[in-house]
Amino acid sequence: MDNDLVKLSQAADYAARRHVAQRRKGERAEPYLNHLTEVAAMLAEATAGSDPELVMAGLLHDTIEDTGTTRADLTAQFGADVASLVEEVTDDKSLPKDVRKRLQVEKTPGKSKRARLLKIADKTSNLRGLVASPPTGWTEQRLRDYVVWAEQVVRSCRGLNAKLEAQFDEAYDIARRRFGA
Repeated sequence: MDNDLVKLSQAADYAARRHVAQRRKGERAEPYLNHLTEVAAMLAEATAGSDPELVMAGLLHDTIEDTGTTRADLTAQFGADVASLVEEVTDDKSLPKDVRKRLQVEKTPGKSKRARLLKIADKTSNLRGLVASPPTGWTEQRLRDYVVWAEQVVRSCRGLNAKLEAQFDEAYDIARRRFGA
């Protein structure tokens, strides 16, 4: 059996177990795992399956930020490469939300190519989720602000992968029209 397939399956299982009680913020309250698998699928397709570690990082990209998982945990389970990618896209939750958002815009240009690909996939999935099931309690202004912010983050990721960028552009255009951003 292909070792990459085993590792990918283990990453999917790990992500599902770590995020088991989490739901998306939208009206439908979808299982959070739906977001993670969408991000991973976009990365797998964009790289034609050539980067299984990036796909694993897509599945695991919110574990440090949202579940108490540590880099050491990920290194032990999935290797230093996957753990580094996850850590590279992890926000510092000790900072206020507005600071974290500003830092994403400022720091994303200096991230590795693979981390920036993950950012594009993450923001694409988030915009799709925003349109399909807007978060409960979000005002129209907050929805517009998120759409504008997502584009600002992805702007520095341009020129890396035409397929992934086209998916983002489509999601962005739909969200922009929907929320008037």
